[in-house]
Amino acid sequence: MRHGKKFNHLGRKAAHRKAMLSNMACSLIEHKKIKTTLAKAKALRVYIEPLITKSKNDTTHSRRVVFSYLKQKEAITELFGDISSKVAERNGGYTRILKLSNRLGDNAQMSFIELVDYNTEYTTNTSTTKKSRRRGGNKTVSNTQVIEADVVEEAIEVDLAEETPDVDVVEDTSKNNEVKETIDEQKKTSSEN
Repeated sequence: MRHGKKFNHLGRKAAHRKAMLSNMACSLIEHKKIKTTLAKAKALRVYIEPLITKSKNDTTHSRRVVFSYLKQKEAITELFGDISSKVAERNGGYTRILKLSNRLGDNAQMSFIELVDYNTEYTTNTSTTKKSRRRGGNKTVSNTQVIEADVVEEAIEVDLAEETPDVDVVEDTSKNNEVKETIDEQKKTSSEN
């Protein structure tokens, strides 16, 4: 019985499963996004995320440990070079699984698995969070709002720096009275009709 066993064997023997996950991990490192079944994507996420965490520490030992899993020099070079520098600030969750429709042949649930930092559609909005102790929660301020606020402050400083002559503002009450009278006349004519 398999009580409490959460590991998905994917219908394969151990050697076949390890080889398949190794090849899929190398493909993910090379292409940054691959299409596969949902079950394989979930198994691959468990397989590759510890390897990406290991790549943050670029030592000979960590390279040898990762090489024992992946067995491709090009993938190791890419992982310890470009990918490890991109995920250096991230504490986990390096991959994202996006579900797709079912496959026509066997109706298997398909999905994309991708590296989070390489998808430009989701990572274009860079925002900084401002810590707050109020009930409203954390406020996010985008970079464009910060730039607009700086431009407005500069414009105000320039306006204050310029000397403007004092102009007396006189209210023209006669025009206001004329406008009120025309509005009253229009209301009367519309009520009569």
